[in-house]
Amino acid sequence: MKKNILFSILVIAGIAAAGWYVDKSGMHTNTSSVTTSDFQNYGSAPDFTGITHWLNSPPLTIADLKGKVVLIDFWTYSCINCIRTLPYVTRWYDTYKDLGFVVVGVHTPEFSFEKDTNNVAEAIKNFGIHYPVAQDNNYATWNAYNNQYWPAEYLIDQNGNIVHVHFGEGEYDVTENAVRQLLGLTALSTTTSADSQLSDIQSPEMYFGTNRLQNLAPGQNSSSKNFSFPQNLNLNNFALEGNWQFNPENITLLGNSGKIELKFHAGKVHMVASSQVPATLEISVDGKVQPSVTIQNSQLYTLFDSNDYSDHTIEIIINQKGFEAYTFTFG
Repeated sequence: MKKNILFSILVIAGIAAAGWYVDKSGMHTNTSSVTTSDFQNYGSAPDFTGITHWLNSPPLTIADLKGKVVLIDFWTYSCINCIRTLPYVTRWYDTYKDLGFVVVGVHTPEFSFEKDTNNVAEAIKNFGIHYPVAQDNNYATWNAYNNQYWPAEYLIDQNGNIVHVHFGEGEYDVTENAVRQLLGLTALSTTTSADSQLSDIQSPEMYFGTNRLQNLAPGQNSSSKNFSFPQNLNLNNFALEGNWQFNPENITLLGNSGKIELKFHAGKVHMVASSQVPATLEISVDGKVQPSVTIQNSQLYTLFDSNDYSDHTIEIIINQKGFEAYTFTFG
């Protein structure tokens, strides 16, 4: 596809996108919603390129899919925004797959552990994904689409042209009706499909790794190894206690025990984390003990789940050397 057409996709679709998404820089964004059922021809869809592995399918090409309605869904399995979108995408596939509709999930990893085919295959099983998934470990197809967001959806008509684009969560009814229109089906009545509570989240995704470290508490230094909690913690800052090492993608607990403290504004807290030996996290929020969480596989875990969208402080005690934390995300 010509570069100017790809640029138009990003500009026009960016205006029309709704809901929370994460871009390649790691910034979670909530855009305003523009609902439209009008198709636009953004040009021929780029082919799948540089795919390292196909799951649920033999290798596919755009030419193989001519005559079908195709939804390309860029995702990665530890992204909370992708996870919240997947139930809709999987339902669309299961509903319309016998009517000429295909979903291809292009799994483009945010972290190194997401390149592992076994990890992706396990995630596909856990999320109930039955459509083809292409591992785009080197961002080749991502770059062919000039994509910048997780999740991102590109709807392709029977002639192989991109006609509808959406970034992030929300507007599920608009996307489904676009699919139905291409399939020659009547439109469903529309409803507000974005989570209204998303607008109450006032904390961005926070990365632990030095590649995108921004929210470490003032007075703490990523070049240090030994940490102590500060007396006061600002909103949207986290702090460490114990012996930790900062790496490009994560932090690693060097001692037998350590703590993480975070002040945030949201109702739910998730963490992308891993541990070669199971690590049980002891958690308290605003001084109240929460259910413990055991970390082992490299994935996203829920640490706090409430409907109280206000300022909170979470303290996490880890008693397992080698524990790794990648991000905090919020819901």
